[in-house]
Amino acid sequence: MKKLIVAIAALAAFSAQAESLSVAATAVPHAEILEFVKPALAKEGVELNIKVFTDYVQPNVQVAEKRLDANFFQHQPYLDEFNKSRGTELISVVGVHVEPFGAYSSQHKSLAELPQGANVVIPNDATNGGRALLLLQKAGVITLKPEAGILATPKDIVENPKAIKVRELEAATLPRVLTQVDLALINTNYALEAKLNPTKDALVIEGSDSPYVNQLVARADNKDSDAMQKLAKALNSAEVKAFILEKYQGAVVPAF
Repeated sequence: MKKLIVAIAALAAFSAQAESLSVAATAVPHAEILEFVKPALAKEGVELNIKVFTDYVQPNVQVAEKRLDANFFQHQPYLDEFNKSRGTELISVVGVHVEPFGAYSSQHKSLAELPQGANVVIPNDATNGGRALLLLQKAGVITLKPEAGILATPKDIVENPKAIKVRELEAATLPRVLTQVDLALINTNYALEAKLNPTKDALVIEGSDSPYVNQLVARADNKDSDAMQKLAKALNSAEVKAFILEKYQGAVVPAF
């Protein structure tokens, strides 16, 4: 009986010390990576609650409004633009991985096959739209104004030999319209969800030196908390690096 009382007391003490973190994430690969580290965090007294989202707006809104503790889905250029346009002050905690951005087609086997007036769709948020246009420029499909930079828009196209028609759509919808267009530039998380293999299916893809590192994001009031720092350490562990390399085979690349 005495041993039982001691065990119950120890369990109660552990429960009292346990901290919880609610983290927003897109399903692939972010939520999968979080699920991988969840057992290790539990052993350290951190209960990880993963909330899956399909868009790029609500994860930031809910962290800023303190409905969630953190999110894991975005790169720094997107975060900077979101903070600027929404008046938020979200902060990067740690970088985790790069998802090389790619261009896909269900109708053509190479960019050289794109017809005159080809219909091309890109994400409608400023940073990923600019990222898509820069990739098209790198591939020689278009030329942008020199000053356009990472926030380039279709209005910045100055040379367009094939007169491609660029439309901007919500990033999450791009895989669903792939069969209706000549080319779709798709974020890797949505490509993976759609069972596309970026290293095999993309007609052109960013290199592993991409500056768009996906990161854990929080607020100034909680980024240095013990639980958040334990999560950050877990996301940059050797175990996570091995998991990413084995599971995603180059479609997702560790950034640490």
